[in-house]
Amino acid sequence: MRSWSEKLILSPFSLSTFIKHLQASKPKTLSFHHAINRRFVRTRAVQLPHFESLTDQQKDQISLYVDTLLQWNQKMNLTAATEKSEVMVRHIEDSLAIIPPIRDSYASHCGCSYSTLNLVDVGSGQGLPGLILAIACPGWEVTLVESMNKRCLFLDHAVSLMSLPNVQVVRGRAESLGQNPDFREIFDVAVARAVAELRILAEYCLPLVRVGGLFVAAKGHGPQEEIRHAEKAIQLLGASVLQLCSVESCSPYGQRTAIVCLKERVTPRKYPRDSGTPAKSPL
Repeated sequence: MRSWSEKLILSPFSLSTFIKHLQASKPKTLSFHHAINRRFVRTRAVQLPHFESLTDQQKDQISLYVDTLLQWNQKMNLTAATEKSEVMVRHIEDSLAIIPPIRDSYASHCGCSYSTLNLVDVGSGQGLPGLILAIACPGWEVTLVESMNKRCLFLDHAVSLMSLPNVQVVRGRAESLGQNPDFREIFDVAVARAVAELRILAEYCLPLVRVGGLFVAAKGHGPQEEIRHAEKAIQLLGASVLQLCSVESCSPYGQRTAIVCLKERVTPRKYPRDSGTPAKSPL
C-alpha cells in the first residue's frame, strides 16, 4: 500500500508515448477564458455566476484545464462532453456550486475556519470537483483519489500544467486508503460527485474524515429516498445527515443537492470493507 507521499509514479516512456498520440495542436494560451466568455454570450443564454466570481487567474487556470481535458478526451474516455461550453456548464459550474455549502456547513458546525481545509475528492475521475475546488480555494489542500491509472496520468499532467502546489494525486481504491493510517480519519472534508449511491459512498468516504469533519455528496434533485436507504450505513460509520443544501447550478440535470453529513464518532475499525465489497453488498 502506498503512503500519501508515494504519489503515482509513471514512467517517462508511458507519458511521452501517450502525449505523442494526442493531436499535434497545443493547449490554448491562458487568455483562452476571454474567448470562452464571448462564445457563451453569443451562443447561449446561460449564466455562470460561480465562474464569473473567480479572479482572472483562476478563470485562466480553469480555461486551460477545459482545453486540456477536451484534448486528452480525444484519446481516452474522460467525459461525454465534447464542447467547451458544455464542459463549463455541465462540469465546471456544477463543481463550483458546491463550495458555498461546504463553507457554510463547515463554519456553522465544525468550529474552525474554512480557509485552510484538508479535503479529499473520492473517485475524482477527471478531477471533478476536487481539482476545480483547488483552483477556486487555493488555501485548501486537496487530495484527488482515483483508482484508474489512465485518469491519474491525466490528473498529474493537469496539476503540473496549471502549477497547483495544493493538489496531490493518489492512485488507489477508497477501501484500501480508508484502512491506511496515512489517510484514515485525517481529512476535514470528503467530497464525491457522480461516483455511486449514497450508502456506498458513505463507506468510501466517512473512514477518511476526521471526527468533527464533513462528508459532502453532490446529488441530483430529490435525493430523499436515497438518503433513507443510506441512513443506517451513515450512522454505522459514525456520522449523521446534517442538512440538504439546494445547489445553484446551471447543470442540464436541473436542481442539484449537496448532502452534508457530520462525522460525530470514530468509524469502527472493520470499515471500509475489502475492495469491491461496499458496491456488491451495501450496508
